[in-house]
Formats: sequence, C-alpha cells, structure tokens
Amino acid sequence: MEHGHGGVSDALPCLRALAATGTPAILRLPESSAMWAKKALDLGPQGIMFPMIEGAKSAKKAVSYCRFPPAGERGSAHTVVRASKYGIDTGYLSNYEEELLIMCQVESEEGVKKIEDIAAVDGVDCIQMGPLDLSASLGYLWDPGNKKVREVMRTAEKGVLGSGTTKKEKGGGAYLAGFAMPHDSPDEMRARGYHMISGAVDVGMFRSAAVEDVRRFRLGSMKGSDNDDDGDGRQKQVDGDGKDDDTKYWSE
Repeated sequence: MEHGHGGVSDALPCLRALAATGTPAILRLPESSAMWAKKALDLGPQGIMFPMIEGAKSAKKAVSYCRFPPAGERGSAHTVVRASKYGIDTGYLSNYEEELLIMCQVESEEGVKKIEDIAAVDGVDCIQMGPLDLSASLGYLWDPGNKKVREVMRTAEKGVLGSGTTKKEKGGGAYLAGFAMPHDSPDEMRARGYHMISGAVDVGMFRSAAVEDVRRFRLGSMKGSDNDDDGDGRQKQVDGDGKDDDTKYWSE
C-alpha cells in the first residue's frame, strides 16, 4: 500500500487469495501511523511492515500501533473484524501478539546510524532494508549499486545481525530482510546472513515482458540491425554504453 495505488479495500481480496493457498501475507503501510496500522491489522495479515523507521523512538511507536491497550495504542473492534474471524476466534486476544510479524524498514542514512537501536526494540521482529531509498538519501538515486551505498548497506546488515547480543533473553535479535537487485543476487544476500529475501516485483515482470515483446517486434521489421545475436537465434539488445539490458537496475 506504500507505492502502489491500492489501499485497504484493494488489500482485502489479495489477503483472501493468499489465504486460499495457505500463503502468509505481509502488508506494507504507506506511512507509520496508528490509523493505517489499525486499518491494516483489522484485515488479519500475518505481518505488517512500517516504512521509514529512523530510530528506536519511531520503532517503539510502530510496535505500540500493533498492541491493544495497555501494552499499546491500537484501536479495538476485535469482535467484528476479519483478524478475529469476525469474533469467532475466541483466542484472538491471547494469541495475536505472537502470531504477528512486525517489520521495520530502514531506508535512510539516519536509520542506518540507529539500526542497532531499532533492532533492539522489543517487538521488532525483522528489519527490512530499503536499498533504493537508502541510495537516494546518500545521493545515489540512480546508482543503488554504488560502492558507497554498498558500504553503508554492509554496515547496516552487520548491525542487525549483531542485534542478538542485546536480545539474549528473547532468544536472538531481529531478522534481516531485503530486496534482491541485479547487482545483489539472492545467493549473495544469503551468504551475508539475510533471513528473508524479496524477489521480483510483479509490475517489473509485466513491464519487462511488454518491453521485450515490443523490442522483438521492432527488430523483426528492421533491416541490417546493429544488435548482436546471442547465439540461440535471438537478438540481444545493447545499450549505448555497451552493456546489455540485463545489467540495468530494475528501477530503471
């Protein structure tokens, strides 16, 4: 719900579809606020993600939005919402805290500086790195694979992975999550200790398929194309910088 056009009413049919296949659902909020958290949690997702968390204070507020009073400030209508099966789940109030994954996105230079404090907050289960916003905050919006961005990302990752030392009584620290990128493959991320990795974005997959279809159509009508053949009968598109399209960032 953060970058797409969808809202709460659009999220509900998605949750229904995922529930039919036994797939856990995580809703990402457009902003970290009590109102958005309440609306999202009443739908009954298995996880909730708060964007732009930049310190322990905002992380604690995010957790409080997920807890009913006196532990937090979540508004209550638990007898009539989908999360409690519209009141049929009589054990909902006893189990809802343990059954909800709370994720905080760290996606700015300021957030990275405070990432150990964020990961140490009681109730924060997972830190989700935001590579594009982080690259933008460092001045490299169009270059998330820049060496400087990579260095800051590594610092953030180590901060999260070391958070277990401050949460020994909880059996470990926050999990580390992130987005796979063309310059940072899932295998590389797993090797660095990531627990959760997000792959391709559906819109990006649709866009890539459409662009590739148009490219092939145009190549078929061209005479004497300068594009290289990749050896299997298909044409490989080459950019002006000599790199093929596969090296481009998914954001481009």
